[in-house]
Amino acid sequence: MSTGMTTDQTARETGRADAAPAISLRGVTKNYADGSGKVTKVLAGLDLDVADGEFVAVLGFSGSGKTTLVSAIAGLIDLDAGQVIVDGRPAGSSSARSSSARSSSDGTGCGVVFQSYSLFPWLTVEGNVRLAVDAVHRDLDRAARSKLTDATIELVGLAHARDRKTAQLSGGMRQRVAVARALAMRSDILLLDEPLSALDALTRSKLQDEIERIRAQERRTILLVTNDVDEALLLADRVAVLEPGPAAKIAATFDVDLPRPRQRAELNHDLAYTVLRNEIVACLDGLKGDQPSTGFAPDLQLPEVTPRDLRPLATQRDQSTSFSPKRYVELAEVTKVFPTPDGPLTIVDSIDLRIDRGEFISLIGHSGCGKSTVLSMIAGLAPITDGWIALDGHTVDAAGPDKAMVFQSPSLLPWLTARQNVALGVERVYPHAPKSERRAIVEYYLARVGLADAMDKPASGLSSGMRQRVGLARAFALSPKVLLLDEPFGMLDSLTRWDLQDVLLEVWDRSKVTTICVTHDVDEAILLADRVVMMTNGPKAKIGRVLEIEFERPRDRRSLLTDPRFYEYREQVLAFLDECEHGERSDAA
Repeated sequence: MSTGMTTDQTARETGRADAAPAISLRGVTKNYADGSGKVTKVLAGLDLDVADGEFVAVLGFSGSGKTTLVSAIAGLIDLDAGQVIVDGRPAGSSSARSSSARSSSDGTGCGVVFQSYSLFPWLTVEGNVRLAVDAVHRDLDRAARSKLTDATIELVGLAHARDRKTAQLSGGMRQRVAVARALAMRSDILLLDEPLSALDALTRSKLQDEIERIRAQERRTILLVTNDVDEALLLADRVAVLEPGPAAKIAATFDVDLPRPRQRAELNHDLAYTVLRNEIVACLDGLKGDQPSTGFAPDLQLPEVTPRDLRPLATQRDQSTSFSPKRYVELAEVTKVFPTPDGPLTIVDSIDLRIDRGEFISLIGHSGCGKSTVLSMIAGLAPITDGWIALDGHTVDAAGPDKAMVFQSPSLLPWLTARQNVALGVERVYPHAPKSERRAIVEYYLARVGLADAMDKPASGLSSGMRQRVGLARAFALSPKVLLLDEPFGMLDSLTRWDLQDVLLEVWDRSKVTTICVTHDVDEAILLADRVVMMTNGPKAKIGRVLEIEFERPRDRRSLLTDPRFYEYREQVLAFLDECEHGERSDAA
């Protein structure tokens, strides 16, 4: 590990110790003031050099200023102190800004992709990408610009959607359009602010491969903000870790001396990789421990009160003898077909799954395999085309509070406080309980997820991680029979995600609520679950394999990372996903 950032270190890839860095940050400081005039120092005296052709990945907590850092390098904001030099020019200068905006086919300037994509919703995929190509590559003729547009759209896997308006696309597909726009600029410097965080594992791996190709073949300078330690180690020459905000600066840097090309499956067997990975995780965990704690008030007690059964009467009366009393959640020959202009499309085909009471299941597979569709059918939010689903001996044919669901976006009412958002559900399922007990339930679960000091803050004023904590508290407070999690941490940075995984495990260990979690994160699937259920590619997706996870509970992340079985499980899941990627399991039974 290295904590000093010197030109000697960052120029090692060029072989010239005296080479001028492509990006140089010296004493970078940026403050923001809110409506009341209160000033928050986001970055404070940050120093970092990135050599010409070097790939640096930046990891940091939510709110540590990662996006502010990217904006500073791109020259999009003015600094309060310090300096950013990009290609020998101050990033905030008019010459640098015109160069960045101009960026032509000779590869000058910066290409930037932010986590929050900014597309023209009334334009098609082709229209959005072509707009960037036409603005940047004015020296190319029409045919060459069309060829570049087509090639970039094909590259990010959107050829089938080129004529669709971006307003009609999923969040992941829109992010692919944003990535395509930046890649089409062919800039010398690429600034990537968590561009792949909303993508499924397959698309993410393909774009990771393309980013690696750009690094290897075109020697572009790349700075990547990522929420994935493995992504950083797969791609980067160096990893820089930001201190927690406010007043963040670089806490440590790690040289990634792993030989290239780096293969995901092979890294799993590389001792140097596992050692470096554990060092970075330990560093991040250590920094997380330095954050102020919201704390859990130990005197809070959960009232002894049972939620009211709010299932429809028709469902309560259905006592089919075909249900197994040993299984709590049952899916039998479940098929889902959607109508399309080209005819019926079978998304999932004859899914069979039995889940015990109190079991935690992770559901994993590539985009389009129907994971969220399965979850929606279990929740009663989507009708079943064929087969049946049962929960606690009753058929599932309607949504209700006995099936609590947490989505990737927590969907809170922004004008209500955290307490009020959770209370909405509690009032619904505990109408018979005294007001004091309902209040105690709300406070108990908000405290359990680390929001003891933020209960009365409006949802609009909470960070994305805090909002997701409210979503978890709301779900647990319903005392559901089954908890359904649809990529609940998919949009969060790795540190916030780890924190909320720990929160989820801690609260789940106390409640033992039967849980099904859809995730694209292999490590998350293994950490959380008793079984990892792997689905084949869609359409007509099936359950391809079920992996038993035999770690004892309660589980500790650091202990798991030193357990050889963790990497064995990881390799099995990655191998399955790789087989699906190459079509070997697309038709598996």
